[in-house]
Amino acid sequence: MPNTVKITPELVAEHGLKPDEYERILKLIGREPTLTELGIFSAMWNEHCSYKSSKVHLRGLPTKAPWVIQGPGENAGVIDIGDGLACVFKMESHNHPSYIEPYQGAATGVGGILRDVFTMGARPIACLNALSFGAPSHPKTRHLVSGVVAGIGGYGNSFGVPTVGGSVRFHSRYDGNCLVNAMAVGIARADQIFYAAASGVGMPIVYLGSKTGRDGIHGATMASAEFGADAEEKRPTVQVGDPFSEKLLLEACLEIMAKGCVIAIQDMGAAGLTSSATEMGAKGDLGVTLDLDKVPCREEGMTAYEMMLSESQERMLMVLKPEKEQEAEAIFRKWGLDFAVVGETTPTKRFVVKHQGEVMADLPIIELGTEAPEYKRPFVSLAKLEEIEADTVQAPVDTIEALEKLIASPDLCSKRWVWEQYDHVIGGNTVQRPGGDAAVVRVEDGPKGLAFSTDVTPRYCEADPFEGGKQAVAECWRNLTAVGAKPLAITDNLNFGNPEKPEIMGQFVGCVRGIAEACKALDFPVVSGNVSLYNETHGRAILPTPSIGGVGLLEDFTKSATLAFKCEGEAILLIGETTGWLGQSMYLREICGREEGAPPPVDLTEEKENGDFVRALILDGMVSAAHDLSDGGLLIAVAEMAMAANMGAVLSAAPNDVPAHAHWFGEDQARYVVTVPKDKVETVIERARASSMLVSRIGVTGGEALVLEGERPLPVADLRQQSEHWLPAYMAGEVYDA
Repeated sequence: MPNTVKITPELVAEHGLKPDEYERILKLIGREPTLTELGIFSAMWNEHCSYKSSKVHLRGLPTKAPWVIQGPGENAGVIDIGDGLACVFKMESHNHPSYIEPYQGAATGVGGILRDVFTMGARPIACLNALSFGAPSHPKTRHLVSGVVAGIGGYGNSFGVPTVGGSVRFHSRYDGNCLVNAMAVGIARADQIFYAAASGVGMPIVYLGSKTGRDGIHGATMASAEFGADAEEKRPTVQVGDPFSEKLLLEACLEIMAKGCVIAIQDMGAAGLTSSATEMGAKGDLGVTLDLDKVPCREEGMTAYEMMLSESQERMLMVLKPEKEQEAEAIFRKWGLDFAVVGETTPTKRFVVKHQGEVMADLPIIELGTEAPEYKRPFVSLAKLEEIEADTVQAPVDTIEALEKLIASPDLCSKRWVWEQYDHVIGGNTVQRPGGDAAVVRVEDGPKGLAFSTDVTPRYCEADPFEGGKQAVAECWRNLTAVGAKPLAITDNLNFGNPEKPEIMGQFVGCVRGIAEACKALDFPVVSGNVSLYNETHGRAILPTPSIGGVGLLEDFTKSATLAFKCEGEAILLIGETTGWLGQSMYLREICGREEGAPPPVDLTEEKENGDFVRALILDGMVSAAHDLSDGGLLIAVAEMAMAANMGAVLSAAPNDVPAHAHWFGEDQARYVVTVPKDKVETVIERARASSMLVSRIGVTGGEALVLEGERPLPVADLRQQSEHWLPAYMAGEVYDA
């Protein structure tokens, strides 16, 4: 594509730029852009890279705390975990690519988020994910589940990082647009964090890693548009990953960092060379000149336009100390990777791109980012839905039959089929594997441990975005608390539909405000994240899905709690208030066939008090098992504890003031179930009274069945079979729905 191509309105539109945005470009540079420059603006000013519809609202998120070393704005967030160590983490989406080519889309999502972490100087120790798929009956769902799970496992397993946790959900609103959110966590020395801002004039800019190809061109632009009938034609924009090259890149990068060679470093992610070079220069208040003749390419005859927009994987851009250039090159050659000086920093504050002796682009580098459009899009907040009174919902089946149906439903069934395809123990530091409230990974040789969880309840977010945003953060906080960890910070991945629609923008604004309020109340700041908009197909949006990835700290990982019952004859205690809230509950949806009503309200003061109480019990050794209550309510939580232990329980009847089905399956928030040895029960109850904490004895562990007063016993073995049957059967083509 020659640089002299005439820029027409049609070509501007093909690059995802609106007419007024193109006029803004003309005003900024004072002339018509070259084709390469148009491509650069397309990459830098699309939604995926510029956050033009969201940044005005993201500024309201709390991002600071004494333990926060680096908040949003870098490759990843960084928090201090003591003893000179830092935890580096971030979550990002690869939704559009995964729908088009599920294996490579998911695999390169994992690869990209791992690079974000080790670019900061951290060695990755864990990956997590949050996956949303369409209805099981949709013809593409099984294909997408199979490809995405294989891609995540294929990349993470080969790279050598354990995939320790995540979530999987199904809903028809994701039929045309699955969500693949990937999270990575690493450990670094707190005084050896590497940043993207270039410094010094005349410093060499070095291209590192794999060669550049034509894969991924316009990938960031595709991620900033809705899907239409041509979705399958976009397959060439999906990148191809190589986890073995990435492993080499990791080791080479960490080695030259340790040798003191690096001034600045930036992952080549969305928009490739364009975004990495401009961000390094702009953050350092410097200019950048690139000579594309020196860029290692794996395909013949690549143009400047193609090289600048390629999103080939496993690549980095680095500003090196000149005196360290030879040493750095030797390290990269040792690891069998490309190393090429492709440019230098300048004092001009211009972004200059040269190819074959010609200047292909000459743009103001600061304004390329700062002058990107920023929209205050109109939004509407829908009227609050009415609360559903528990006694107005008739139970169509008895409690045990409802439990059996729920535990075998697509959202609540065991996800063992998924996580057994991931290596979750490589590295030897995984303390708690997938299947619990939160994963726990030992930090180096201990005694510290880190806990991780990913959470969101999209049906709550659609019914009431503000409460749904609060609940996503609160549930993540509860999951970390339930293993005994002190929640420290979150990363988020805000997945929504078309922000140009006021009702969708209203969902976004409401959820962000809810997240902000919960983070402030729980002292749980946001340190990194990603926004993924335009998740629509043929005008039908996904459910609003602001995924929350949380990190918590255990000073002693051996004190972490698990959800499995431990011994027979222990008391089962319920902590928190139960009103029997059925609005937007799994019971209402799966048993009654109704998706309606207001979601449960989130009392953040109660969340904090109850969580702090439970964490103290765990760390003081007062409880033998702990589990937070979320989807499906109380009986689902107890059933999960029983299945994890292969041990039954005898439960008291529901109290008279709440209908039985509402008591057992209501989704009131801020609740936990704990088991307590006989000799500690009175102490725990006394501590609860002293703290004005609502605690009730609901049963005792033991036996081989779940026994509810007045109901038929349900053997735990039968419960496990029902829980673990649906997903493998579905993936084998034996069933299409629960």
